[in-house]
Amino acid sequence: MSLRDVAVVGAGAAGLAAAIFTRRERPSLDIVLLDGASRPGAKILVSGGSRCNVTNTVVTEADFWGGKRTVIRRVLQGFPADRTVTFFRELGVPLHEEAGGKLFPDSNRARDVLEALLRGVSESGVELSAGQRVHAIVRSDDGFVLETSRGPLTARAVVLATGGRSLPKTGSDGAGYDIARSLGHSLVPQTPALAPLMLDAASNGAVHAKLSGVSVDGEITVWIERAAAVRLAGSLLWTHFGVSGPLALNASRHWARATLEGRDVRLTLNFYPESTFEQIDARWIAIAAERPRAAVRTALAAHLPEALAMAMLEVLEIPADRLLAALARDERRRLVHGLVEWPLPVVDTRGYNYAEVTAGGVDLTEIDPATMESRVCPGLFLVGEILDVDGRIGGFNFQWAWASGRAAARGIGRLWDASDRGRTSSPR
Repeated sequence: MSLRDVAVVGAGAAGLAAAIFTRRERPSLDIVLLDGASRPGAKILVSGGSRCNVTNTVVTEADFWGGKRTVIRRVLQGFPADRTVTFFRELGVPLHEEAGGKLFPDSNRARDVLEALLRGVSESGVELSAGQRVHAIVRSDDGFVLETSRGPLTARAVVLATGGRSLPKTGSDGAGYDIARSLGHSLVPQTPALAPLMLDAASNGAVHAKLSGVSVDGEITVWIERAAAVRLAGSLLWTHFGVSGPLALNASRHWARATLEGRDVRLTLNFYPESTFEQIDARWIAIAAERPRAAVRTALAAHLPEALAMAMLEVLEIPADRLLAALARDERRRLVHGLVEWPLPVVDTRGYNYAEVTAGGVDLTEIDPATMESRVCPGLFLVGEILDVDGRIGGFNFQWAWASGRAAARGIGRLWDASDRGRTSSPR
């Protein structure tokens, strides 16, 4: 059984990046990249509506949740977004900016991103072994023994890039968590993140069934134990099952985490982001004074899609044709309350089958952020979604993959530097 220098387990975004960067860091290393799928990179192909939102123009630790942000910041600083742009340009994939700072390949084809990464792996001299699933990893005198679908394989160092549980059809089944635990790591319980939200159709505030396909800008407040824990702004899309769109996807991890922890959680939608009840009430008083003969539906539809305005008035039991001059004080205040705190009666996320990423994973405190090396299992490096880090929608999770893969390459280089200087008998 031959001894390889480095085995990278998982050929998703983080694993592909780690393999390329490690080979560039130390061209002499014998590196094998293992993936259980016969055609790696399926998750890259479906990302960003099959266009692949590679990164964002500005990426900071504030764009992520999960483990300590000081750790996240250090990893991101080692490979900022502008270096990602350069990296992909060198691979033959120039990027362009779209709304929200999102960076996409000029071709608008996720396949071009994947093919460029696979080409980068091949040209760097990394051996890609597709269709070789790793079932378990154990420590050995020389480093690690990997039990695979094609028999055992030994390596001095291992990069675990197996992803999370999201989109299991692409191969992300969470098996890497069991491997990490077997090597001594602690796990933060996992939940879906960036997932659409299902609403209770029987709830009084559930208007989604009438509004499928209607979108609106707003602000979701996540209330946990009756306190406003998180406020998020963005675009929300009503669907036949509930709500989706960037705003709902970003809110999903907070609802799911609170629910997992058994905490009282609810979501409300403010159609006037960052505005209070008092401010919007004063606004409606002014509108009534300026346009007393206008109908409530007309005034409301000036800010919201008409279908949404009509659905809200029906739930609030306010006649749509009521003139503003005839709108009673309690009706106006009921309407304003609905505009700033419309209830979103969430009953569940749509689960891992629809989630873009996983919240939870290997505890970040057990990782050296300068190298991504395990603090509990020397010679083991962990990158990407397997860690307790999840970013908001907009290219941030891909940036975490590239940055953590680059940090692991530096770490592996340092191990071999130490070995070359005779500090250890083997790079462990």
